[in-house]
Amino acid sequence: QVQLVESGGGLVQAGGSLRLSCAASGRTFSRNAMGWFRQAPGKERELVAALMWSGDYTYYRDSVKGRFTISRDNAKNTVYLQMNSLKPEDTAVYYCAAGSNQHVYDYWGQGTQVTVSS
Repeated sequence: QVQLVESGGGLVQAGGSLRLSCAASGRTFSRNAMGWFRQAPGKERELVAALMWSGDYTYYRDSVKGRFTISRDNAKNTVYLQMNSLKPEDTAVYYCAAGSNQHVYDYWGQGTQVTVSS
């Protein structure tokens, strides 16, 4: 099993910044890849950013490139999502996820709300 605990969501004005954290524990080989997803009301869940713990892969969806940064702290088994220049359209519940590879995510955190006011 893999356990994921998220923190760092909240309410921020447009143009502001937030940093999300995801602390991972459990079976290491089941969480080679870590991703941040988000789901806005009435919309499908979408992958925002992802990385491999090995450091040889990162992904960003086009709408967040240049504004969001995904990073990891191997010693703390923690993945971060630094979100800058936030826009109202970034408002969503953000989920941390883990998988054995970057295409399939099997484990999910509880979600954290990010609200960006205009």
